[in-house]
Amino acid sequence: MNEVPIPRGSDFTLANLPFGIFSTPGTCPRAGIRIGDHVLDLAALASKRVFDFDAEVFSRPVLNDFIALGREVTDGARAQVQGWLSRLREGPVSIAELLPIGGVHMHLPVRVGDYTDFYSSIEHATNVGRMFRDPEHALLPNWRHLPVGYHGRASSVVVSNTPIHRPSGQIIAQGSRLPVFQPSRRLDFELEMAFVVGKDSTLGEPIDISSTDEYIFGMLLFNDWSARDIQHWEYVPLGPFLGKSFASSVSPWIVPMAALAPFRTSGPPQQPAPLPYLRAEGNNNYDIHLEVAVNETIVCRSNTRYLYWNMRQQLAHHTSNGCNVRIGDLMASGTISGPDAGNFGSLLEITENGTKGNFLQDGDTVTMTAHAGEGDRRVGFGAVTGTILPARSA
Repeated sequence: MNEVPIPRGSDFTLANLPFGIFSTPGTCPRAGIRIGDHVLDLAALASKRVFDFDAEVFSRPVLNDFIALGREVTDGARAQVQGWLSRLREGPVSIAELLPIGGVHMHLPVRVGDYTDFYSSIEHATNVGRMFRDPEHALLPNWRHLPVGYHGRASSVVVSNTPIHRPSGQIIAQGSRLPVFQPSRRLDFELEMAFVVGKDSTLGEPIDISSTDEYIFGMLLFNDWSARDIQHWEYVPLGPFLGKSFASSVSPWIVPMAALAPFRTSGPPQQPAPLPYLRAEGNNNYDIHLEVAVNETIVCRSNTRYLYWNMRQQLAHHTSNGCNVRIGDLMASGTISGPDAGNFGSLLEITENGTKGNFLQDGDTVTMTAHAGEGDRRVGFGAVTGTILPARSA
């Protein structure tokens, strides 16, 4: 191969270079970088002495140890690859480390120790509140004062293209006094983004909001599958449980924050002003275009700039009581909805709780995509995809 082929409109330009974990038939999972329709084998590239650190970390089956080297090293490694790939385009060079994407199998990019899901979209929270509470008081009193969240289940976080079995659980029919145990009839997706924690914090020590950028390695797409009927019966008084914990899907490529820096933007105005520990200066949201398709029909277009609570605020609040975070932890945004019906990030909103359309059926495939910028500056996340399989029999 004499050059680095990057198709027109590719998510994976030289401006991107996201990290992931892949394998080929008969080989162990290892680290790679996505460029165009190829994966750059970082473990193989390390043998060429491209890197100025111990690149043995690229031979490991998760990125945690690489991330632990710190932002200076990880951003430097990306910059070294960026420069190396740019030089390859200037002249004929044989590069055996570039593998066609169709010939690799993708794995979870990190070992997820903990996963937290936030509820950061004011449009989503308002839409849900109007459906299930007083429409005139859709937001609960605390919502504008703190990033609401709950602790999810790390064990059921799966990589894109993992099939999702319809969950079963306790469900109560409208007008009934007693629940039944049956497969969910209101299976939904939730369009989210998540960030990967890039630095351990110390138990008992909050992370000041001015330091939060140091703890965020990168972002990926996140689908928080939700069984609305199971969730509806169980969530009082402690919040989501089995209606959420059966599966969450993530895209295989972590886009580093350095690649997303050009797309920082302002977020919605926050009224009332947050308490001092949640006040962040500058542009703290990102202009990332999001899209959801069900069986190739686009049902949603949204953008991360709509999020009321940003990542820095989420992390500062999460650790404000001294809770520590660890490398590889995932912090998901919550459903990202916008101001218009075409921006709604869940079928709960799109169908108005099933009154104007269907929830997910067996055999349906949900595909989420995301990108920022265009042309040779485009930075994309690829896709997170999942197909619904029938419930397992008891």
